[in-house]
Amino acid sequence: MKSIPKCYGIIPARYKSSRFPGKPLAEILGKPMFWHVYDRARQCRELSDVVLATDDERIEAAAKALNVPVVMTRDDHPSGTDRVLEAARILQVPEGAVVVNIQGDEPTLEPDMLTTLVQPFVSPQIQVTTLAKRIDRSESESPDRVNAVFSRSGKGLYFSRSLVPYSGEGETTGYYEHVGLYAFRLEILERFVELGPSPLEIAEKLEMLRLIENDIPIQVEIIEHESVCVERPEDIDVAEKIFMEKRRRIEELQI
Repeated sequence: MKSIPKCYGIIPARYKSSRFPGKPLAEILGKPMFWHVYDRARQCRELSDVVLATDDERIEAAAKALNVPVVMTRDDHPSGTDRVLEAARILQVPEGAVVVNIQGDEPTLEPDMLTTLVQPFVSPQIQVTTLAKRIDRSESESPDRVNAVFSRSGKGLYFSRSLVPYSGEGETTGYYEHVGLYAFRLEILERFVELGPSPLEIAEKLEMLRLIENDIPIQVEIIEHESVCVERPEDIDVAEKIFMEKRRRIEELQI
């Protein structure tokens, strides 16, 4: 029976952000955001290890104070995935392993989301995976949403900040939001970085387009979990409400 290769979770966390400087350190219910991401990710049984990768001494110090494993990386990476590769090399991730890029601004992620992300690697044909969830047209039209289009078998066809697929009548087979979690076989992650940013990636500011432009297939898996990507300070309130609602449900089950 085939099994999933060894999987390593890496959380890229940089201090500089045009819309939300210092985002990884933003407090959510008394703890920095990166801690929530780490705490959720380490509950995924398929991950052998989970480590924070940063380029900022303030984030490094906060991680060490909270006993979160952390490695320091360069500050000139063009994307979070480039930072993940440097961290994987520092950690000496072995050949044949799967490296999971866990976005540091997804504090409400569910461990099962990561399980769904890595399960396809049972098949040796799978090289890269990511996630998507169903949304309505009004959500899809927001530039803060990244839309995913994929084939019936789940092969990623395109990712965009624009409304895709477009329908003048407002009718379509459905809209899907790309969820910012990725998993790569180590050799594909290395190739990703060697390729450098691609034209569509630069235009859309979406690194997954680097793979599509270079004919590297991406497997898109569908999830139904509720999660929020923190893009701006006001998104903190949304994340806290989700945490409080989950806590309320757990307390009700214990009564």
